[in-house]
Amino acid sequence: MLTKPDTTTTINLWNGNEIPRLGMGCWAIGGPFYAGDTPLGWGEVDDKESIAAIHRAIELGIRFFDTASNYGAGHSEEVLGEAIGNRSDVVVATKFGFATNPETKQAIGAFADADFIRRSAETSLRRLKRDRLDLLQFHLNDFPLEQSDDVFETLEKLRSEGKVDAFGWSTDYPDRAARHAARPGFVSVQHTMNVFEPVPDMISVIERHGLISINRGPLAMGLLSGKFSADTKVGDKDVRGASLDWMIYFKDGRIAPEFAARLEAVRELLKSGGRTLTQGALAWLWARSSRTLPIPGFRTVAQVEENAGALAEGPLPAAVMTEIDETLAQLRT
Repeated sequence: MLTKPDTTTTINLWNGNEIPRLGMGCWAIGGPFYAGDTPLGWGEVDDKESIAAIHRAIELGIRFFDTASNYGAGHSEEVLGEAIGNRSDVVVATKFGFATNPETKQAIGAFADADFIRRSAETSLRRLKRDRLDLLQFHLNDFPLEQSDDVFETLEKLRSEGKVDAFGWSTDYPDRAARHAARPGFVSVQHTMNVFEPVPDMISVIERHGLISINRGPLAMGLLSGKFSADTKVGDKDVRGASLDWMIYFKDGRIAPEFAARLEAVRELLKSGGRTLTQGALAWLWARSSRTLPIPGFRTVAQVEENAGALAEGPLPAAVMTEIDETLAQLRT
């Protein structure tokens, strides 16, 4: 175990509000977008269903939604803006760094200069229909450490101007997470974390500095939903079918064999206490650290209801966590 087992399913935010320790990730509801012919979205979406799912999440107590300016070439932000608007009891987090063309749905490039950051923030404010961005996150994972100082100085200025309430970095590198941890307004790190990737070094940085660990990929891009078999292949517009270096859970649109084996080894452990597989994967994250805030993706009301249902059971028991750790460790050796 990385920390003492936690039993709570709420977390205190930088603004003093206490919310359920579960958010909703809004990459998938943005719909298709591309880099040339390479899909970067999760396939076609139904905006009415997406909005209904967002409303259902709020009914079930969810108060944190995460998106990015490039998801669906801006469409994810627009859908969130339509569903939530400027209501003050919901936190909307977005990200900047990747530029897209909303008409062609094509990625244009990655940028981090002050003018781009400001334009991106203004565009996000308009799409989201917010008076202020609750949390603005730098989206360029491996941006050079020294050059990042200028980026976060710009974010500090936006915060002093009232455009941004707080900011963070979406990065999987602990040194980048630590670089700006002492800055006023730097409150979170969004990073990959799930049963298969426990990232102890990142959690150590986050706990040491009292940051919030926003967990992307908490369901290993859907692998931990349990809906994929070895014969299941994702659609042509789904990013999980793309040949990308970081796409480790899926290969050629199907479950990577090594992760299929790991899933089968811990499936029943994650389902302990009557949980679904999805709920067990979220409960694992809560048990790892009191700072975790998983943001599983969704496209339907049913997915939101299953995700939110995990809150009722809370974190996995310590004994189950230990057994999962030992089981996966044996597979890695």
